[in-house]
Amino acid sequence: MQAQQHILLVEDDDVDVMTVRRALKDVGAAHPLDQVSDGEDALAFLRDPSKSKPGLILLDLNMPRMNGVEFLAEVKQDPLLKRIPVVILTTSQEESDRLASFNLNVSGYMLKPVDYPQFVRTMQVIRDYWSTSEGAPQ
Repeated sequence: MQAQQHILLVEDDDVDVMTVRRALKDVGAAHPLDQVSDGEDALAFLRDPSKSKPGLILLDLNMPRMNGVEFLAEVKQDPLLKRIPVVILTTSQEESDRLASFNLNVSGYMLKPVDYPQFVRTMQVIRDYWSTSEGAPQ
């Protein structure tokens, strides 16, 4: 992921949003972060021609209106959006959620650690991987 590309965080919990922002800052991620609260808002954001497409989507699964799996199903069917890497960042340890996510070609499935230092390490792994990974052509 190139430094100027945005990260789209799809997360409805304000504390988790603050934790992600803080952890990205702590790991020195230079990527601007856009945030929406659910899958419907995320689709509207991604389909808005005035907004740039993110280089990475961090997606919670448990959200109102349209949950993460429903959002992922929509994104992966859209020819203009399906190549954007999506990493699930969730508290769900349900095997059915993990299976559904990987069946929809998610790029990664990360559990949100409760411990902040471990959360920072998780964000470091995400940042390191996407900073060095060659993205799919758009």
